[in-house]
Order: sequence, then structure tokens, then C-alpha cells
Amino acid sequence: MSADAKLTELGLELPPAPKPMGVYKPIVVTGNIAYLSGHGPLKPDGSLMVGRVGSEVDKQAGYDAAKQTGLALLATLQANLGSLDKISKLVKVLGMVNCTPDFAEHPAVINGCSELFAQVFGDDAGVAARSAVGMGSLPGNISVEIEAIFELK
Repeated sequence: MSADAKLTELGLELPPAPKPMGVYKPIVVTGNIAYLSGHGPLKPDGSLMVGRVGSEVDKQAGYDAAKQTGLALLATLQANLGSLDKISKLVKVLGMVNCTPDFAEHPAVINGCSELFAQVFGDDAGVAARSAVGMGSLPGNISVEIEAIFELK
């Protein structure tokens, strides 16, 4: 099943493709590689999911924010490539969690995005190398920021 069809089958709603909030591009394609800048948990209504994991929000809210961030990444891909079906595979994910110093479950939070990508692209093409790290803060107090690298067909 195509990635675009899988998105529809799962009943997932993409937010609007985020606009840059600084001097950068949300996506840069060079050769057959698409580099996506750090994205935050942008919801369809344009608002962001905020709060430090471990104090202001819990692990589940962080997971939900990571999933929403994955949807924002997919929105950027779809808006710029025309279709998610142009993706060959996910290569690398860097997930950053806005969390308290004692919070140690960063991978469990970033699984929200990783599990989404596996559902949309399949276990082979949608599972990549990954890093999940904690940060003392993130822009606008967003709960999660994620960047990704995709190989194009």
C-alpha cells in the first residue's frame, strides 16, 4: 500500500506544512536525499504542543507531541514533494525532548514519531537510525523537536 493511502487508511490529519521561523528552509533536497529541519508538534489548528516533559507534561503527552511532530514532518514532505510516495525510506531521525534533568525516558517519547513513520512507510522503509536526547529547553517551550533525513525514489 502506498504511503499516501496508508495515511488516509489510518485516518491521520496532517497539519499545514510549517513555515520557517528563522533563517532556514524546512526541507532541503540534494540528489536523492531530503533533509528536514527540526520540526515541532504543530497541530492542524496551527497551535503547538508545549510543556516540559517531567514537570509540566507527562511522558504520554511527550509521546503524543512526538507523534504530532512526525505528522508535521510528513506535511512538509507532502507539500514539497507532492506525495509521500516519493519517499524510498527513512534514513535518520534525531529527536529532542524538552525535559527535566532527571527525566530519562527520551526514547519512549520519540517512539511517538518512530511508530508513526513505521505505520506509514512500513517496518523496513519507515524504521531508521535514531537518536533521542533530552534538552534543557526548546523554542517556545515546545515539548519535542525532531529532524529527519529521507531517501527519495
